[in-house]
Amino acid sequence: MENVEKAIEAAGTIDAERKLVLDEPLPIIGPMRVRVIILLPEDTEVGEKEWLQAASTNPAFNFLKEPEEDIYTLEDGRPFYDQR
Repeated sequence: MENVEKAIEAAGTIDAERKLVLDEPLPIIGPMRVRVIILLPEDTEVGEKEWLQAASTNPAFNFLKEPEEDIYTLEDGRPFYDQR
């Protein structure tokens, strides 16, 4: 038997504790594990901190953790001080 996935669209809010609160109850009976995709409004800007967090945990960059990629030392280059 095939594993067929269904999609249910629901709206909600991310609260101050970063938890998803749906506007209305879902039309399914639980408990049950589900996958959730969050669609942000286009005018929502993701900050630098969020981008860096996403990039640092993305498995696409795991190759950078390999010893042969660690080619620089603290003696290479000059320190950069942001003047903002």
